[in-house]
Order: sequence, then structure tokens, then C-alpha cells
Amino acid sequence: QHKDAYQAILDGVKGGAKEKRLAAQFIPKFFKHFPELADSAINAQLDLCEDEDVSIRRQAIKELPQFATGDNLPRVADILTQLLQSDDSAEFNLVNNALLSIFKMDAKGTLGGLFSQILQGEDIVRERAIKFLSTKLKTLPEEVMTKEVEEFILTESKKVLEDVTGEEFVLFMKILSGLKSLQTVSGRQQLVELVAEQADLEQTFNPSDPDCVDRLLQCTRQAVPLFSKNVHSTKFVTYFCEHVLPNLGSLTTPVEGLDIQLEVLKLLAEMSSFCGDMEKLESNLKKLFDKLLEYMPLPPEEAENGENAGSEEPKLQFSYVECLLYSFHQLGRKLPDFLTAKLNAEKLKDFKIRLQYFARGLQVYIRQLRLALQGKTGEALKTEENKIKVVALKITNNINVLIKDLFHIPPSYKSTVTLSWKPVQKADASQKRASEDTTSSSPPKKASAGPKRDARQIYNPPSGKYSSNLGSFSYEQRGGFRGGRGRGWGGRGNRSRGRIY
Repeated sequence: QHKDAYQAILDGVKGGAKEKRLAAQFIPKFFKHFPELADSAINAQLDLCEDEDVSIRRQAIKELPQFATGDNLPRVADILTQLLQSDDSAEFNLVNNALLSIFKMDAKGTLGGLFSQILQGEDIVRERAIKFLSTKLKTLPEEVMTKEVEEFILTESKKVLEDVTGEEFVLFMKILSGLKSLQTVSGRQQLVELVAEQADLEQTFNPSDPDCVDRLLQCTRQAVPLFSKNVHSTKFVTYFCEHVLPNLGSLTTPVEGLDIQLEVLKLLAEMSSFCGDMEKLESNLKKLFDKLLEYMPLPPEEAENGENAGSEEPKLQFSYVECLLYSFHQLGRKLPDFLTAKLNAEKLKDFKIRLQYFARGLQVYIRQLRLALQGKTGEALKTEENKIKVVALKITNNINVLIKDLFHIPPSYKSTVTLSWKPVQKADASQKRASEDTTSSSPPKKASAGPKRDARQIYNPPSGKYSSNLGSFSYEQRGGFRGGRGRGWGGRGNRSRGRIY
């Protein structure tokens, strides 16, 4: 009976500032009483959301959730998602709050609006909608985030993942790994399969294509936290051994200052602990062994007078060796007779000589580092120089423990160490004691490691006795890689709806 009066309110959106303000309040207030004017009412409110006057816009946006009834809710969610492109911070916050309030009315309907814009909207809307999901979903209560809602998020996310940039992929992994229904072993396995698909482990690896390398690293970083004794890393470890290790020296990266070789070796080391049964274990172990030999030099030949015939000692790359030795030790457990039965006697003898030479160099460093850190506690250990020494000591101790294992007859694979960049486990106390023993006799005359290729140090090393000599140390925890490298992998090709790798 008051239809004409309501129509007059709707027409108010074409009036002056006062009429618009009143319309912004009254259109939503009486909306439910005039279902036959629903479309006109939503369109009128939408006009107000795009008004030039910021106060009118804010008022109109604030009231939008009142239109989110029944079939109108997905449309309101779609409109609010588009409004996320606002650069006015107060307006942007109102849009966020409005989306959250309709989420609590109907999560699936709201997600429908968000995902429709992620799949088809403008780039700025897509970007902000993904960020909204990655930051806000985890704040919603369990009664909103039901199993059915989580399944809907997974299904829609898979559609989006067919065509994403690197940064978007990282955000979607953050969204999906936070879902309660994916915290199970089978859920984690599903996520690993998603990452493997994104990494395209079936394709030929091109070490000279920075985007190809970056994509593999981005994906592997997302997979690493998902691996466990029940969720295996076999597919990734196999790919790294077969395709990446043989090309280690020719890898390129779009990330400035990143020691790409060390980065790859660290990821391989972390994954190697969770590798399951591998089809070509012996052949992959051989590839790993050959790469390890490249960083385990033979002692320099001595001239007749006992002096070194060569001009300098080989450089000892401790950080690289820690990763390679650890990976070899982990995979070697699966084929314990590799060194004794699969290598000829000459090869094994050569390896033992290299191990012994490296161990002698290690002892010198371990003693120097212990001496330098002796009596230092608390604040003193927090200086940049001492932080480098602490990590250097972890690396050298780890290598020492692993070398001792391999010196056993037959070689043993029983010791456990915590990789130098990972948080220390309590179980390490016994290893620490074990690593304090020294191995061989006299150290080489100057086991100088020399400056390395690796510029990737979070602390700028101070000049002095240890800084340039201790290999490549990185203090960046795994979490530091999150958030993408900012380059994506080839962009999304303007809504092309297909991979453009």
C-alpha cells in the first residue's frame, strides 16, 4: 500500500545531497516490505555506493548487508567484492565489515560472490578478494566455517589455481592449509598433490629460464611444511635429483642476491627426511653422491719438500656440503650398502680420502669457533659477527657428525642432526657431545675456505678472521620465504583461463 512512497524514496537517489543521505538510510530500512521493487532498490543503493560524496558512499555501503536476503545475497556479495577496490581506507574497512557480516548469514553465498569476482573481475578486485580470503577466513568461527563451506572453498580454489601468478599461489596455499578439514593426513596429501600439479613436475626442467626455476622453488617451499612421515616428499625429491641437481651450476633466478644453488640444496635437504620408497633409488643416490664429490675436494698434492705443490688450498664450501651430506645420509639409509656394494673399491677409497681431508679442515674451524665463542652469553651472542659464528658452529658440527657415520665400517646412517637453519631439537644434546670429539691427526697447513659465491647473508659479515671463511650461512627461517618473490611465474595472461607457463 505504500509502494508509491517507497518509489519516491528510490527516486531520492537522483536528488541533492540531503535526499541521497535520507535515501541511503530508508531504502534498506523498508527494503524487505517491497520484494517486487527489490531490483530497483538494490540498483538505487548501488548508485549511492558510487556517489561522488564520500559520506554518502560510506553510509550506502554500511547498509548493504540489509539487502542480503535470500537470492539477493550472492549479488550483494558480488557488489561488495567489487567495492574492495576502494582506495579510501574508511570505505575499504566498511566493505570488509559488511562482507564479514553477510559471511555469518550465508558463508557459501558470500563465497560465491567473492570467487565469481576472483575468476572474472578486474585485476585489482581479484587481488583484494584473494587477500580478503587469506586474512579473514581464519578469523571466522567454526559454526560459519563448516565442512561443507570448506569443501566449497577447496573446489572453487582449484578452479582459480588453473591460472595464477606465483604470489597468488602462495596466498591460496595459505588459505587452503588453514582449513580445518585439510589438517588430516589425507588433507595434507591432497595439498601436496595440488602443489605438485602447480609445480608441473612432469615437464622438462629448464635451468636457464628464471620463471621456471622460480616456480619450482615457490611450489617446493609451499610443499615442505606439509611433508611428514605419513605424507611423503618422494615425487619432489626424485625431481630434484633427476632434473635439478645435474643442472645446479646453470640455474638462474629472477631474485637478486639469492644464492640459488644453496637455496635448492637446502630445500632438498629438508625434503629428504620424508622421502618414501623411490623407484630409481640407486641412480638418484648416485647423482647425489656425484654432486657431493664436487664439493668434497681431494687434499692438495705435496711436493717432495713437504710444501703444497699447488698455489692454494681447495675452498671448503661448508653450507653446500651440510645440505648434500645430509640428503645423502637420509637417502643412503634406504640403500645402506650403496658405498660398499655399489661403488668400486677405488671410488670408495677416493671418497674416504675426501671425507678425511674435509674432517681435518673442520676440526680447525670448530676449535677456532669454540674459542671465539667461549664464555659469551646473552647479548654478546646477538652481535652480527657472533651470530655468524654460532651458525657456522652448527654447520661444522653437523658435517662432523655425518662424516663420522660414513667412516664406520660398514658406513652407518644412524645419527640424527638438526639442519643448521632449523630450530634446535632437544634430542641434539647427545649429538653435541659426540661432535666434540676430534677426528684425524694434524690439520692441513691452511684450511682457508675463502670467500664464496653466495651473497645471500642476512647479516652483512664483518671483515675479519671468520666472516669470509665460513661458507654460506643463511639465517632465514622457512617462513621468511612466504609472501612470494613478487615476480609470479609468467603472469596470468589477462584472464586467459589456461596455464601460460
